Amino acid sequence: VGLHNGGFWKPKSLLDTARFTLSFNSRHRKNHQDSRALWKHEAVQKYLETLSKEYQQVSHLLNADSVNDFEQRTLKRRCADLSPIAAAFQEIREAEKEVQELEAMCKELDSRDEKQLLELALEEKETLDKKINVLCRKLFQLLVPKEKYDKSHVILEVTAGRTTGGDICQQFTKEMFEMYQNYADYKCWTFDIVNYMPAEIGGLHHAAAHISGDDVYRHLKYEGGTHRVQRIPETGLSSRMQRIHTGTMSVIVLPQPEEVDVKVDPKDLRIDTFRAKGAGGQHVNKTDSAVRIVHLPTGLAVECQQERSQLLNKDIALRTLRAKLYQQIIEKQLSQEQSARKLQLGTRAQSERIRTYNFTQDRVTDHRISYDARNIKEILNGKEALDKLINRLLEFAEMEAVTEYLESLQAMEGGGC
Repeated sequence: VGLHNGGFWKPKSLLDTARFTLSFNSRHRKNHQDSRALWKHEAVQKYLETLSKEYQQVSHLLNADSVNDFEQRTLKRRCADLSPIAAAFQEIREAEKEVQELEAMCKELDSRDEKQLLELALEEKETLDKKINVLCRKLFQLLVPKEKYDKSHVILEVTAGRTTGGDICQQFTKEMFEMYQNYADYKCWTFDIVNYMPAEIGGLHHAAAHISGDDVYRHLKYEGGTHRVQRIPETGLSSRMQRIHTGTMSVIVLPQPEEVDVKVDPKDLRIDTFRAKGAGGQHVNKTDSAVRIVHLPTGLAVECQQERSQLLNKDIALRTLRAKLYQQIIEKQLSQEQSARKLQLGTRAQSERIRTYNFTQDRVTDHRISYDARNIKEILNGKEALDKLINRLLEFAEMEAVTEYLESLQAMEGGGC
């Protein structure tokens, strides 16, 4: 009946061998830019037909008297997994059939008297096309299992580039940090600043924040990497000469599961206190409320100056340290791939950029998916425009994951499709 593993259905997770990362050189990019295009792929159709038939078989077996309690529980789990996939598959096919019928009707409606009817048919076809696009996206979201850390809170860090751009990097870093703060507000997440190191000219050297809420890591996991800015500075000789400067900053996004059980020996810690440097009211530069903790065995260092209380800052810094130590454990488990931190941070060189913000052309380009968005101010505002770009990345990742999964199925079947 197509059941796997002796009756248990355990689909090979598209993401179970390693955390999914966007492939920069996928040969499928041009062919599978969206879910509608991937839906039309022959291998996808065959795979979905197999799942649909299996759903029918499982449903039939559930009604059979010969199934014992253990088998019935297994079948119920399998049925629950397959049911939404089979339903979406069937719904898309029915909608496509309606589209074909409308297209056939439109070919026959060519006289003037039938012009109004033709317009109505075309409107209905457009509505159905939109419905199919939505259903295709939903279907592939069902096929791609959720990552282990998708629902986790995150620690987001931003750092100005060290080698290029000078002041422009620090100003851009501040704008990016504010963008993510606005995005957190747009998504109704909680954004707690853990560390903030402003630059003398009004920009930002480095900052970190703890972001909590629904599916935070899922939405931010592809923001990690080197971001490039191209703009004419507002002041100085370059502004008068209309010279474009290029700079970079890096973003690191680390998942922070709610329960991080990492034991830290106090003997392994060096705790320093100092006066806060960032904005924070009258206490700034008057009390040693800021805390820096160094984990001696690993060299990891964290700072917190968010609260006025030294004890509270110490507690936040310890939680951040545990999250980073936990991240090291995660990376060891994913040793076959580059670690998330190395992949996202790189060397901060411009050649490793994931996204370019070109102010002179008012364009944001995500190089991983060859996607251009206009109106930089709207993107940096951190609301609908940024959300649209992030969702475009998520959809692309889902499509590549499905494509890779189908490739693995073909390989296991000896190259057959």
